[in-house]
Formats: sequence, structure tokens, C-alpha cells
Amino acid sequence: MSQVNNFICFDLEGPLSPQDNAYELMRLFPNGDKVFEVISRYDDLLTLEGKEGYEPGDTLALIVPFLILHDISESHITTLAAKASYTGGAADLIKQLQSANWQTFCISTSYQQYATYLTGKLGIDTQNVACTIFPLDQLRITLCKEESELLQQTEREILKMVPVTDDRRIKQSLDDFFWEQLPSSETGKAIGEVRPVGGRRKVTALKRFADSHAQPLSRWVVVGDSITDSRMLQVVDQAGGLAIAFNANEYALPCATMSLASTFISDLTEILEAWYKGQRKAVEELVKEKEKSGGSGNRGYFHWLSGRDDISEIVEVHQRIRRLVREEAGKLG
Repeated sequence: MSQVNNFICFDLEGPLSPQDNAYELMRLFPNGDKVFEVISRYDDLLTLEGKEGYEPGDTLALIVPFLILHDISESHITTLAAKASYTGGAADLIKQLQSANWQTFCISTSYQQYATYLTGKLGIDTQNVACTIFPLDQLRITLCKEESELLQQTEREILKMVPVTDDRRIKQSLDDFFWEQLPSSETGKAIGEVRPVGGRRKVTALKRFADSHAQPLSRWVVVGDSITDSRMLQVVDQAGGLAIAFNANEYALPCATMSLASTFISDLTEILEAWYKGQRKAVEELVKEKEKSGGSGNRGYFHWLSGRDDISEIVEVHQRIRRLVREEAGKLG
């Protein structure tokens, strides 16, 4: 690859690590996984509705009251980070890119304690990481007895919404809790300070990185997989850069330039070499060639998405591999 700097930015959870840190945190207390699944769906509904001031990934702010209720601390986050694994080939890919003089970045909705630990082990400089600042231990002191009772009651109501099928009920009940009851409480005021890096905030972080290196978005490669990445993928694709959807869901795929469904992210190596040699045109030719031959087993399913209307079959392929790689987290939006 090139001795001239190239620029690539990864989402963390999905592309580089299969775990969903927030989901794993919620699983530390009884029925926390079920509570998270309902709130994750609520996050999707708010995003699709276009609620003013709301960004996809703000789930990480919405779950804070329940983390506080069950006495989850920052030490729990770092413990989970130490146990987290990496997506197949992730460490090798990052090492290879950096040895070829690529500038590697990560923009993640993940909490800072988790994101900096995992990216640090991969060798990505802290200054090249944007993530969610999360002073959980400070926030925990805000909970009083009255608010604890409200949270317990709300949790019981949320558990009645499992399995997650009734969007209308989820929307009505959680709208009342999050936007009517909670804001006036001390806990509500505290979590208002948590600003997850998702949606437009990912775009803002990417532009900050691009400006600091005086590189237009047309020179960037970005890799994402979910609704929190959709705007970042779309902005880079529209700028003429390369937006890659990796084991992605139906929200990310329509926003990307191309996609890869595989158990190994290192399958992107040849694609990134083509990007250096001939930018988007060279990548398009290679991806379309690979698309004709198809993938094999659970690896190497490439698709060129730019200008494509029907992606239903592609979504199915990604759903299968996504669930295989990300296990329970794969079903989240």
C-alpha cells in the first residue's frame, strides 16, 4: 500500500469488536438484556421519527437511569472491556494499514472507558478516537428513594413489552417516562449531560478529524454497520469517498458505497489496496468482479451499493453473517 497518508475511520462495535458494550452492561443485572432490547427499539423509533435533538445511539443516555438503579459503575465497564474480543482479522488489518502509512481513526458511540481500552490495544492513538464521555460514578450519586421507586415501576412496565413487537405501546409509554417524568428529576438532569457520539455527532467528529489533517471527505474511507453510522456513511459516499457497510443492518446498507458481509474484516485488505491505486473507480471494478463470483461459506460477500435500488437480498446476507459474528447483539438496531 501507499507511502502517502491514507485515511480510514472505523466504527468500533461491529467492525472491530463483536460485542455491544451497553448491552453487556445491562446484562449484568436481572432482565437487563430485555430492558435494553426495548429501549434499543425505542431509539430506532425516535430516530426514524426524526425527533428534534435526538441522535441514533442516544440509547446510551437512555439506559443510564437503569445502570444507576442497579449500581453499575465505571469499573464494570473496564472489566467488560478487558474481556471483549475483536472481530476476525481486525488486529491484523489495523497493523497492516499502519505499517503502510495509513492514518487510522475510530468514531464510536461506545462509552469512553470501553472505547479507549479496545482501540488502545489495537494501536489506534487516543487522539484519533472519538467516543461518548461517561462520568457514571459521578452520576450515580444523584439517585434518591423517590426516583428509585419511579425507575423500578418503569422497569416493570418495560418488561411487559417483551417480546419487542408493539412499537406503538413502546413509543407511548417511554415518551411519557423519558420526556415527561424524568427531565424534572435529578437523575434526569444528570443524564442530560451524557451526549452519545452517534448520528450527526459522528459526522461532526469525522469532519473535525478531516479538518485537522486538511483532508477532504472525498479522501476518506469509513466503515460502519448500524443506524448510528448511517449519516457518516452517507456523507462520505456523497463526497466521493468510500463508505463501507460491514455486516450491516437495513439502516446502514442504503447509505454506503459498498458492503462486505464476512466473519473477517481483514477481507477488506484488497479493497483498500484498490482504493489507494485508483480510488473509487478501481474499488467499483474490483467489488463488482468479486460480486459475480460471490462469497464462500461465511466470508467474502461483496456488493457495490452506489446507485442500487433493490438491496433486499443483500440485507438477508448481512443479517445472517451479522447474527453469526455478533450473536445476541446482532439483532439490535
